[in-house]
Amino acid sequence: MSGRSGDNVILAIALSLLALVLFDLMGLIIKLLSPRYSAAELSAYRNFFGIFPSLIALWSSRAWHAAGRPWRLRQWKLGFLRGIFVTFAQFLFYYSLGVMAFATASTITYANAIFMTALAVPLLGERVGWIRWLAVLLGFAGVLMVMKPGSDTFTLDALAPLGAAFLYALSGVSARLMDPEVPSPVINLYSVVSALFGSLALAFYAGGFTPIADFRDLAWVAAMGAFGGTAVLCLVVSYRMTEQSNLAPFSYFGIPFAFVAGWIAFDEAPWADLFPGALFIVAGGLLVIWRERRMSRRS
Repeated sequence: MSGRSGDNVILAIALSLLALVLFDLMGLIIKLLSPRYSAAELSAYRNFFGIFPSLIALWSSRAWHAAGRPWRLRQWKLGFLRGIFVTFAQFLFYYSLGVMAFATASTITYANAIFMTALAVPLLGERVGWIRWLAVLLGFAGVLMVMKPGSDTFTLDALAPLGAAFLYALSGVSARLMDPEVPSPVINLYSVVSALFGSLALAFYAGGFTPIADFRDLAWVAAMGAFGGTAVLCLVVSYRMTEQSNLAPFSYFGIPFAFVAGWIAFDEAPWADLFPGALFIVAGGLLVIWRERRMSRRS
């Protein structure tokens, strides 16, 4: 495990793992509320509460202060476009949480790392060698094992988390098209604001907002936003503490976290759906991470 001078790798890993737990807690609340509120509504609530940690991350960014606290973004259209990608990614993922086992929907979205590798070729002009293409094939094989197309258990709902993974990957790759001198929190804030307006428009188009039933649901909605927003803030802080390559392997702890969370909260244990496909998804992602770290050391 490599690190720069002044890095706090252990604390960064702890924060990234905390973020995974918080994301799972957010997902569990979404699944709990989905019978009463649409995916578009829940996405809008999530993005509203996501504004506040994004502002905290921006204000705590030394790079932003050093640059004179800029609010304008030269590539503002691309910044808002990323938010549109996130809008539909959230909608598809939140919908899948309501109709599928929690761990199954969450595991399929881990295909985003594989999509990012494939999208880097046409969008970034990167050359992808045989090792990373092998990782892509491993990951997609794992996704197919989890989705089981052609079997009696396959439904079109399984395409929702896969579509979410693709859109999240598109958002991630497009971030690398932004000017390198722009602080990441500024890019994130543009995306969150865009995603908020996009999810509001999507919710109104889908039929508007359902009145929140009672104080308990209001508390769940607030907790959902707090967990999701705090998770993003933990990731931003952890990425500033060490190199992202040091944290990437630990992101796959989210799969067993999701399995345990779904088992405890909803008595779901989809062993037959997840294995061995989940292992192929993890193997593909870790192979990409290993290759990236090897290339960065050479450079």
